[in-house]
Parts: sequence; C-alpha cells; structure tokens
Amino acid sequence: MPRRKTEKAAVTGGRPASRRAAKTVSKGSASPADGGFGSAGAIRQRNVAKILKAAEAVFSKDGFSGASTAEIARRADVPKANLHYYFRTKQDLYSAVLVEIVESWLDALEDIEEDSDPAAALAEYIARKMKAAQSSAQPSRLWAIEIIGGGRHVQPFLKGRLRKLVEEKGAIVQKWIDQGKISDIDPRHLFFMIWAMTQTYADFGAQMTAVLGKRTLDDEAFADATQTATRLILRGLGLKSPL
Repeated sequence: MPRRKTEKAAVTGGRPASRRAAKTVSKGSASPADGGFGSAGAIRQRNVAKILKAAEAVFSKDGFSGASTAEIARRADVPKANLHYYFRTKQDLYSAVLVEIVESWLDALEDIEEDSDPAAALAEYIARKMKAAQSSAQPSRLWAIEIIGGGRHVQPFLKGRLRKLVEEKGAIVQKWIDQGKISDIDPRHLFFMIWAMTQTYADFGAQMTAVLGKRTLDDEAFADATQTATRLILRGLGLKSPL
C-alpha cells in the first residue's frame, strides 16, 4: 500500500512545520511583510514559523476565545498587520496550529505497513507517540483542550485526513488479524487505546508527577511508561513485547 508522506517546511516549536500551514498564508508577489523582493520565500518561512510557535504558546495558555492576535504578534516579534498578512483570521491561525500538532503524530502512524512485523511496528509506534508526549507536552494539551471542547475548529480534519488514515491503517491491522498474527480486536479502538496511553502523559502530567513524587516526568518515568504501555498492548494482542 503506498504511503502518503507529509510534506515538510519551516520549523515550528522544534517540530517540522508542514506546507499545509504555509498554504494558509496569503499568496502573491513580495510585499513589505516579506522584507522586499528577492527574499520573499525565506522571510515568509521564518515569519510563519515564528508566528506558529508564538500562537501555540498563547492558545495553550489562553484558549481560542481568550487569545488575541495582538498578543501572538507581540510574542512572535512581528507587527500585527504582518501576522494577518500570513493568517487572515484568528480562526485560520488556530486551525493551522492544531493541524501542525496532529500531523507530527500521524507521521508515526504512516510507517505501519502491511508487511511490517506487528510487534515491532506497534512497539515503534507506541515509542514514538510517547516521545512526542515527552518533547511536546504543551501542543498535546492544546489539542486535548480543543477535542474536549468538541473539536469544532478541526472537524474537517478529523472527518477527512484522520478518519481516512485510521481506516487505511486499520485495514492493515485487520489483515494481521485475518492472518492469525494478532488477537481479534477492533483496529480503530486499538489506535484509540494507544493514543490514550501515550498522550495522557502530556495532557495529565501534573497528575503523574504528584503521584510519582517527581517535579517533572523525567527520562526514567517515560521509559517506564513506554515499557508498560508496550507490554499491555502487545500482550493483549497475543504478541511478545520487545521491552
């Protein structure tokens, strides 16, 4: 089955920023917002990355309703007019930030192929999702807030790209089931369980640190969490865990 690769450009908060976000900016010839003719592409890329990073922080702190594009522009160190040159509305910017967050997670899901070893593929997917929870807790919490609120700003993405990819990878898991490689489960709920087991360490980290008696969730805590999640999922599927 052919893999759809997520196109990458710019860098946002330490994560690759897709051209999907770049496409939300205004198009046309160079303008004052781009720093003059001849440097439009590079300046646009840098400005979009700065704005997305600042927007992620402000939306995480204040939510969609409480956030202002003026505050985002201030944090990004760009004039507010320039921000709206790239992102026409606050809604456009918010949607771009949310899609950037989840696209980085979907990259890991893309790597599950029909000819993959089920235990190795699922263990790797869990490990990458847990690493994302450790390195990108703030973006994960922002996504959680949006979904808890009904996900109204990302419904086209949820019902389009996400549903299609889960159906595609779920069909692979179903083939593993039909071939007797793993236990008979609902593939969609398998992915839901993996998302819940991994993202909870970002979204509810304060709960974990309090119970574990730690100031932060360190490498040891995430290693233990990865091992536990991997064993629970793989053994539940009748597979041997590599951890």
